[in-house]
Amino acid sequence: MDVPLIDCDQGTRGDGDIARDIDAALSNTGFMALTNLGLGADARDAIFSLSRRFFASPGELKARCAYGAAADNFGYQGLLEESLDPTRPADLKETFTMRNLLKVADGDPRWPDEEFREVAAHFYARTMDAARRLQRLLALALHMPADYFVERHSGENITLRLLHYPPVAADGVDTEQMGAGAHTDYGMLTLLVQDDVGGLQVQSADGAWHGVPPRDDAIVINSGDMLERWSNGRYRSTPHRVLPVAGARDRYSVALFLDPDSATRVEALPSCVDEAHPPRFAPTTAGQHLLERIEATHLG
Repeated sequence: MDVPLIDCDQGTRGDGDIARDIDAALSNTGFMALTNLGLGADARDAIFSLSRRFFASPGELKARCAYGAAADNFGYQGLLEESLDPTRPADLKETFTMRNLLKVADGDPRWPDEEFREVAAHFYARTMDAARRLQRLLALALHMPADYFVERHSGENITLRLLHYPPVAADGVDTEQMGAGAHTDYGMLTLLVQDDVGGLQVQSADGAWHGVPPRDDAIVINSGDMLERWSNGRYRSTPHRVLPVAGARDRYSVALFLDPDSATRVEALPSCVDEAHPPRFAPTTAGQHLLERIEATHLG
């Protein structure tokens, strides 16, 4: 299964054509790689430099920035502190998670330092520009008002996450242990930039796992649980995982989880329901779904 590559250059393609390609990709695989979405190499380079610096910092600093509770969804988590597949051994990764980061004051002790906050906020703002454009393209594909999704994502649950997968010896890993266990994402969309090490895999409908080759000119996008519900199953919330890192190189990636505001009622959109396609999911609120999913993955 190949992850479709879609060019979003508005100078050469109309929004209607781009929206149709996005609709096909999310309907068939739930994953796609988008180029020319507006996230430049400067922002990407800065966030990866920040990530490498933070994860190489002393344990005392990481402990000061420690993750508190799922309701906050903010701070540092070390190796084996999260299990995205709760039925499998804990994940071989460390993370720094930043929910609603623009609302976290610059003097908050969970920030490693002021430079960290500034670089993260800049990358967040640039990535959100890309995300809002993508939301409007999806609204076009689903015959909804242009800002339908934008208005339901004020930032309350939108989360930026730095991820570090250190290399591990093959004889030190449980055969069922992953860098990130198999899971679906919880919200509307995830925007991912990854380095050149690789390891991300997506699961096709037949249960097979397929690698997603990294590209430095593309953002990997996948639909999450909320978009699957909004689209009445038209768009797949596709299981994916990250393999443990073999060899000598560390793997870094950065994800923006575009999750709706907590009070948002999520149910099948009118354009996705008809006599042949009755609603497949009971209505829910985004907040309840997100909290239940996050709490299930955090150990201890």
